[in-house]
Amino acid sequence: MDIIAVRAGLAGNASRVPNLRTFAYVPDSIAPPTFFVGEVTGEFDGAFGRGMDTLTVVCRVLVAWADDRTGQRQLDSFLSGAGEQSLKAALEWDSTLGGACDDLRVTGWSGYGLYEMNGNQYYGAEFNVTVIGEG
Repeated sequence: MDIIAVRAGLAGNASRVPNLRTFAYVPDSIAPPTFFVGEVTGEFDGAFGRGMDTLTVVCRVLVAWADDRTGQRQLDSFLSGAGEQSLKAALEWDSTLGGACDDLRVTGWSGYGLYEMNGNQYYGAEFNVTVIGEG
């Protein structure tokens, strides 16, 4: 699998959420709300003859902290399983990421809380995405 294409595909799918800035890599600085693709881990040879590799991709969404209630409400909408603001629905919209993989699944989210980036605090959470494709 081409990890660069997987990153780009995840950011592209996330861009379906209105008014959300998306990045295929961890940006140097952000203007919330922002989604970005973070760490990637992989497993080789899930099927005979290099038939399948599996990636686990951690993606983050960060929102403003200045107004605690508004920020958490916005974050909650991104964590919903369905709807216009749902990152799960957006990420799974094209499960092949334009042909970069065979399939993907958003397996869950975690880490709801405060994140620091460039000396600024944001509310955020991490999405775990499992991606499978040819080895």
